[in-house]
Amino acid sequence: MAQHTTDEGVLRHITELVEEERRLRDPQTRLDDAGRQRLERIQVELDQYWDLLRQRRAKEEFGDDPDDAAVRPEEIVESYEQ
Repeated sequence: MAQHTTDEGVLRHITELVEEERRLRDPQTRLDDAGRQRLERIQVELDQYWDLLRQRRAKEEFGDDPDDAAVRPEEIVESYEQ
C-alpha cells in the first residue's frame, strides 16, 4: 500500500481482507496448504492495517501528518500484546 493514503482507503482494504477471510473460513470451503497460508497471511495483514489506522488517527489527533504513518513489519505488530 502506498505511504500516502486515507483512513477510508485503509478501512476499505481492511474490509476486503475481512471478506476474504470469511470466505476462507466458510465451513463449506476446504482449504489446501495454499489456502491455509493465505488465511495466515490475511490475519497478519489485518493486524498491520489496523495498526496503520491507529497510527494515522493518533497522528491526526496530536496535530501530526497522518500520511507519515506506515505499515509496520510483521515482527513488530505480531509482538504486540492483546
